[in-house]
Amino acid sequence: MAGFMIRFLISNLFISGMIGILFAAKRLLKNSLTSRMQYNLWYVMLGLLAVPFLPLRMTKEFPQLLSWLGKINPITFHTEGTIETTLNQDSSRLIYQMNDFALSVGRETPSFIGSVLCGIWLMGILVMIFLIIKSQIRLKMLKNSALPLQNREVRILYNSCLNEMRITSEIPVYSTAFLKSPIIVGLFRPGIYLPIHLISDYCAKEMRYILLHELQHFKYKDALADYLMNLAGVLYWFHPFVWYALDKMRNDREIACDTSVLKLLEEDDYEDYGTTLINFAEKLSVTPFPFAVGMSGTMKQMRQRIINISSYKKPSVWRSLKGLTAFAAISLVLLRFTPMLSTYAADQNHYPWNMTGKNISLMDLSAYFGGYEGSFVLYDQKDDTWKIYDMDHATLRTSPNSTYKIYDALFGLEEGVITPDDSSIAWDGTAYAFEEWNADQDLHSAMRSSVNWYFQNIDKRLGTSAVKNYLKKIGYGNKNINAGLSSYWMQSSLKISPAEQVELLMNLYHNHFGFTPESINAVKDSICLFSSENRSIYGKTGTGCIDGKNVNGWFVGFVSIKRDLYFFATHIQGDTNVTGNHAAEITRSILSDLNIWK
Repeated sequence: MAGFMIRFLISNLFISGMIGILFAAKRLLKNSLTSRMQYNLWYVMLGLLAVPFLPLRMTKEFPQLLSWLGKINPITFHTEGTIETTLNQDSSRLIYQMNDFALSVGRETPSFIGSVLCGIWLMGILVMIFLIIKSQIRLKMLKNSALPLQNREVRILYNSCLNEMRITSEIPVYSTAFLKSPIIVGLFRPGIYLPIHLISDYCAKEMRYILLHELQHFKYKDALADYLMNLAGVLYWFHPFVWYALDKMRNDREIACDTSVLKLLEEDDYEDYGTTLINFAEKLSVTPFPFAVGMSGTMKQMRQRIINISSYKKPSVWRSLKGLTAFAAISLVLLRFTPMLSTYAADQNHYPWNMTGKNISLMDLSAYFGGYEGSFVLYDQKDDTWKIYDMDHATLRTSPNSTYKIYDALFGLEEGVITPDDSSIAWDGTAYAFEEWNADQDLHSAMRSSVNWYFQNIDKRLGTSAVKNYLKKIGYGNKNINAGLSSYWMQSSLKISPAEQVELLMNLYHNHFGFTPESINAVKDSICLFSSENRSIYGKTGTGCIDGKNVNGWFVGFVSIKRDLYFFATHIQGDTNVTGNHAAEITRSILSDLNIWK
């Protein structure tokens, strides 16, 4: 929750910009947009305000949805059927030996600042909910004290207005002494409440205008909009731009209702309708109820509405088409920026993978994973194709654990901490839980037995600055080593996704990092699991252990078969019994059934 709060605040910076764009667009195209379209644009804003709370990442899903609009992200996706599994007794025995050792670490503590901000935000929400409940209690008291409308003339006029607007729903009308302006209340069982002073000062023409106005609110479901606006006000209680936009939305709603009423009137009646607003301006007031829709507004808003009425002309077909085009254009511009508002897009725990131009096949490999959550990513260099199981997990960043040792060794070799000819580091005598660790190590033995202290020693000699620079140079995951040199890659701050693992292995194999060939070859040799004249397989497992439970398993590597190369990454996660060896078993079964490695 603390992490969400930080990302939510980042999203709010973009929301401020989006609201500014909306205001600018409305002002620029105000002569093209009808009053109703100007009001409807605010629904786009309400949709944008909901984006940070959607349970999906907008970085990829949303652009793909809109790709046909702007020809963006031309990604080729195929969906392949489930591969029939061939798991048997022999498939669990790997043709190569790997020791998958991992030390247990404690769980990460959430960000203190994020927790404090989250607490403040939730407190503000509780205060807003309390105020709404208080207003709802007052509204309930008003409804209980109201009486069904008794005035016969007003009832006849009201029925005439219902017929004029072709409304067949039963909407009861009440009179009350506790209101200054008329309101319509209720989403599913709406009712109109008229102040007694309006009934006692009855004027047929003015009363008709008022009733038509309230019925327009019913026709366009403005009660639903009011619920959405109040929900936005609760969630964004701290955001002044959102509050200002919501105030403008309410004003545009009244202007849209005025315009809808004017469409029903003759031109000679326009002035009378405006005069009605002027006559009642002192009597009308802003409704104190959050879920009630009325005819009221501030004096400034009243002036704006009267100006709009005085300049109103029924829109021509051409203006309506122009308005519809402008509405669509503004909406699309705002929607194209939607991914920036997603808290998941801002989340560094997801890799914003650029899939442009990639030929990707989505596969159902759930039968191989045996209930584990996770992903399998495979790149076939010869065919330039990707095969992926579970796209969301393929870009989910998690701790690399011992798979990171591939690159830690590379950094040590490049800096001369170890060399291809002399990679030995002496054991300091500390007793470890794994017997294989309690001895002097070289790069091959340390990689084979996943000896933590060996690579921690390399990091210590490199120093924090050098490690950061190297991570930045190769673009390793989120490049975060804030947890400290002794543990940043063990269920801690450093995180990487399966898709990134595959891309890094490709860059490692072809030395796109620009390191010395000797360093690259030494690392390749250290992770070689099997090699013959025609085929070889390279890989490294990784296991994450938290509070004594194995919860994170990796197996990453590549297969070389004659002239073809396959780069792969398998990741699994769960509450317990999740290891790198299990990930390796899953990988072997998939590669076997894909006829890549038997």
